Amino acid sequence: MPSLRFPAGTRDAPAPPLRAASTFRALGTACRVVVESPSSGPDPGAAVAAVRDLVAEAQRRLTRFAPDSDLMLLNRAREETVVVHPLVLDALGAAQAATARTEGLLDPTVLPALVAEGYAESRRDARPAGLLAALRDAPTRRPAAPAHDGRWRSVRLGRRERTVTRPVGVQLDVGATAKGWLADRAAALLHPFARWAVDLGGDLRVGGPGARTRPFAVDVAGPLGGPVGRVLLSGGAIATSGIDRRIWRRPDGRPAHHLIDPSSGRSAWTGLLTVTALAPTAEEAEILAGATLLRGPAAVDALAPRGGLAVDEHGVVLRHATDRAGAWRWSA
Repeated sequence: MPSLRFPAGTRDAPAPPLRAASTFRALGTACRVVVESPSSGPDPGAAVAAVRDLVAEAQRRLTRFAPDSDLMLLNRAREETVVVHPLVLDALGAAQAATARTEGLLDPTVLPALVAEGYAESRRDARPAGLLAALRDAPTRRPAAPAHDGRWRSVRLGRRERTVTRPVGVQLDVGATAKGWLADRAAALLHPFARWAVDLGGDLRVGGPGARTRPFAVDVAGPLGGPVGRVLLSGGAIATSGIDRRIWRRPDGRPAHHLIDPSSGRSAWTGLLTVTALAPTAEEAEILAGATLLRGPAAVDALAPRGGLAVDEHGVVLRHATDRAGAWRWSA
């Protein structure tokens, strides 16, 4: 393609685009925001700051590791109906929608089981237990299933009144859906910009017209070491769910991790280590990745419509690329 040149003095060269980026820790993980704008466009630095403020507020209100967070105050309330902040209501709505969509598999009422498995405090700085040894000592593999009592159905949200109604003693957690939901909320702040990306611990949402010509290259890390694929993402989202990063030994020596099988109340050992899914939104990608991992290898075909991959316990990569027009392209 020939380059365009202007005679000296007749027109200034176009100014380079404005760019702002920030890497920070929040939500118990590494987060990153990248925003680009034309030189005459809105300030990307202000947009990055707005995203960071949103993430900080969500962490403050939704963490279960601070006794005075909105979520933990709700869990300790002795009234069936509690008025909550709109951000908390929205996060619980996303969790409830994911539960209904997966027929109870991604269940926000499994918090007591998660605590009983050993995840009572943040494991942000904890060293994970050895994955291979944990797999050796883990129980028989089987697909996870919904809880028989279906407690999640007892939780009702009052959108107009901003209320949560549930039986006293039912405790809620949004850990299975919060990052994807929050990445989409952050994306709503960035739509005016030319090219942008929000990465909340592997739940990545990208957009802007500039991303269509300069897609983001996303390396998918393998749970047993090394990358297992690369995605060129020009829009939409990608999310990974896995048991390899947060894995520990209980006092009785049994290995455990943070993905709970609602039917047993224990860590789910399904034969899959990680699942990466692509979708139009980060919330949808996170739901698809988490539910596929909990259902096990027989469910990997659910990734086929938009693309994705799973890694099983033998290190086999089960890849589902897609050639749908306008979809994301796999480069590896």
